[in-house]
Amino acid sequence: MIELQQRVNLINKIHLFNGLKEDQLREIAPKFDEKEFAAGRTIFKRGDKPEGFYIVFKGKVNVTRPHETKGEEVIIWLVAGDYFGEEALVENRNRSATINAVEDTTLLFLSRKHFDELLGKYPNLKPNFLVAIKSHKLARATQFTWLGPKEIIYFVARRHKIRLYQALVVPVLSLLVPVGLFFWGTLVAATTPLALAALSLAFIIVWIVWNWIDWSNDYYIVTNQRVVWLEKVLFLYDSREEAPLSTILSVGVETDQLGRILDYGNVIVRTFVGRIEFDYVDHPNQAAEMIREYWERVKSVLTVSQKEVMRNTIRQKLGLPVDKRTLDELPPIVTINKRSGNLPLWWVAFLNLFTLRSEDAGKVIYHKHWIVLLQQIWKPLALTLLMFALQIWRIIKIITTDLTFLQPNSEGALRPDTITVALPLLSVPFLAWLVWEYVDWKNDIFMISSDEIFDIDRKPFGKEEKRAAQIENILSISYLREGIIPILFNYGTVKIAVGGSQFDFQDVADPANVQADINRRRSARIAKKNEDAGSADRERFATWIAAYHENINDFGAPAKKPAESPTGQQVAIENPDDIDDMPIELDESDSGGPQDGGE
Repeated sequence: MIELQQRVNLINKIHLFNGLKEDQLREIAPKFDEKEFAAGRTIFKRGDKPEGFYIVFKGKVNVTRPHETKGEEVIIWLVAGDYFGEEALVENRNRSATINAVEDTTLLFLSRKHFDELLGKYPNLKPNFLVAIKSHKLARATQFTWLGPKEIIYFVARRHKIRLYQALVVPVLSLLVPVGLFFWGTLVAATTPLALAALSLAFIIVWIVWNWIDWSNDYYIVTNQRVVWLEKVLFLYDSREEAPLSTILSVGVETDQLGRILDYGNVIVRTFVGRIEFDYVDHPNQAAEMIREYWERVKSVLTVSQKEVMRNTIRQKLGLPVDKRTLDELPPIVTINKRSGNLPLWWVAFLNLFTLRSEDAGKVIYHKHWIVLLQQIWKPLALTLLMFALQIWRIIKIITTDLTFLQPNSEGALRPDTITVALPLLSVPFLAWLVWEYVDWKNDIFMISSDEIFDIDRKPFGKEEKRAAQIENILSISYLREGIIPILFNYGTVKIAVGGSQFDFQDVADPANVQADINRRRSARIAKKNEDAGSADRERFATWIAAYHENINDFGAPAKKPAESPTGQQVAIENPDDIDDMPIELDESDSGGPQDGGE
């Protein structure tokens, strides 16, 4: 039976009930019924009538939907503190997904009648539910390929529509231009104004569509692992800035008078290295509460994890079985296309000259994109090819004309054709330049190991600069693709904040996956470090607990009364026969000497 205070504590942590006082929560909590579901049991099915609202008190459930090829596809996992079932109730429709218990699960269930009474009595709660529903719908409609297999989107939003309207003011007013040209062309019966009107109208329509796409491409996301800001300008700019939830210091809201009227504002997420700003967010206070809730949840999960580690250590000392907790899957590592067996070795060797990502002994090595290589080598490459073309031209000319490769000199001796011999010699410096640029490109290395990141820049026959940092010290990661060329060829810069310094993995291919690659190793390293942290203290403390447990009967024996020494101190006497052997110490008062100045 779930006690009232436990219910109140759980409900109080959920952002849906933000704004309610303690006594109001105590009034609501008893209306939730406790329901138990065994692992594998279905809670409700897609298409069912909505009977109520659910909160996961203990256990885990999954949400599934039909898929064209996969059958029932799991779209999200929900754990203690999560909720479900509110959408169908608020929108008065049938269930849109199936919910199954993954393990033995305890739910708090609020019937439809009590749910309607709750929103009727506390109308200030409805925006909380609307923000959550809107966020869930947007998350389902948008595919983010960089998410981990079990990474859950709790909150996702775009900028408020006021930003779209502001961006559309100028192009909408510009429609007056084609309208004016159309009337002018009609009045004077001229085709030029009509043509200009059509061209300007087409341009303005493209402008309006571009602004709408630009507005819809920006997302603010909170998952069970990180806070993410996605920003994209069509054909020009693409970036993703993120910070782990564990690095958040505070969450605040900034708004102005118009924002308070239209209910939008800026949500400021401050981290160790700066801040991530969700500007022009709809319902900013509710959004901030959602971020705070999941931030607090991460901290509580860490505390529970530490307690579990201590519990397992004690059980191990006592010789009891230890249940190892399975960690959630982390964001995926970038996969490498394996070489097909039918490729010739010479072709594989050639491809390896331009490999952008490789793995060696657990280390991932990145090189700059081949576009950067082309930018570096195009001049020496063009000159080398020019020399080669001139060489071919000279050979063809010798073959097709009366010229010969060996020609007699003034003394009658044969000598080779000067141009044919000179061209390869002239090509040597250009070829050396080409090789130097390639080696310089190949020597720019960005590397990730299981515990460190490296930025290595080595000049051919020159100095080498190497920077390294512990991967667990990474505070935030973002990537940037700026310009149409980086977007078309999918390369950019991954920015990594480590303490007071910053590492830039410049011009790497597929920066979003590089970012996911770093995140996975960082998460794995932190999990390992947390597991190992304080192991000596845990071992020592567990040894004490185990010793106490093994000798608990001795500790429960009645204590022996200590004897009192002549000095007034208590002395424990284990054997009464030894009392005659104890030393006797006398002070002045015991020997009858003068006291306090007495005679």
